Amino acid sequence: MKALLPAPLAAQIAAEAKAAYPAECCGLVEGLWEERIFDARRLHPARNLSTSPDRFEIAPEDHLAASRAARARGQRLIGCYHSHPNGRLQPSPRDRGGEEDFLWLIAATDGVSSHLAAWLYRAGGFTPLELRAAVGADWVTSSLNERS
Repeated sequence: MKALLPAPLAAQIAAEAKAAYPAECCGLVEGLWEERIFDARRLHPARNLSTSPDRFEIAPEDHLAASRAARARGQRLIGCYHSHPNGRLQPSPRDRGGEEDFLWLIAATDGVSSHLAAWLYRAGGFTPLELRAAVGADWVTSSLNERS
């Protein structure tokens, strides 16, 4: 399985992660999921309602608005993203999977640089995904530890 993420969307997540530092940024990923490929098309930044800097809680109103917008475009929410300030690219014990077959994009940042990784939540656990960046009509494989 793999996740396709256009370079501008990866850059947007990196920018949000750096701007929110030392707190976590969060949002939802709109796109398509078919034939073992998550195809991210749009991001929906969300307000983080958590009062703890090392957690995230997407505002329910933002989640509902993103879901409606995706449906209006004939797509759906295929995942979420959030940052780990001074953290790792892996889901933390505090990360909760939620929806089955859901894409998780995690940005580890120190406030200056950012790295991005993709994970699949399924059957109560996380599995790493190959993350690819879209560049024009070509797909370019990116490292799970690529700097943004």
